Amino acid sequence: MKTIRIASSILFVALALIAAACSKSGSSGEQKIIKSAKSSDMTVTLSSSTGELKNGDNELMVTFTDAEGKPVDVGAASLNIHMAAMGAMAEMNNKATLTTTETPGKYRALVNIEMKGTWEAQVKYQGAHGTGQTSMTVQAK
Repeated sequence: MKTIRIASSILFVALALIAAACSKSGSSGEQKIIKSAKSSDMTVTLSSSTGELKNGDNELMVTFTDAEGKPVDVGAASLNIHMAAMGAMAEMNNKATLTTTETPGKYRALVNIEMKGTWEAQVKYQGAHGTGQTSMTVQAK
């Protein structure tokens, strides 16, 4: 019985620490722009806490803004980090997992970049603001 209580306590503390780390990560911290591109009457911005993409796991923000810089709720959005086939190497697609944030038009993206190099960030959206897409060349370090 005592072992179950200790294990439960450890699990509770671990979950609390994970929840605290997740709530701080990317929600209110400063984001540095990696790259921006136009799509219709909006600007799509890819950013991170460091302003860089890296080989491996990345936590990014995808933000849709109007001409005045105000976030625009685009509904469903997706991000794919793509590298075209080169020689014997097959093309690579690293699909991000996007989640909404407290601010409509801002999405948290988790993506694993397979290798360093030049990639194409492909962003698509569909919702009340219409359907659209854009892409931008990005460097993974």
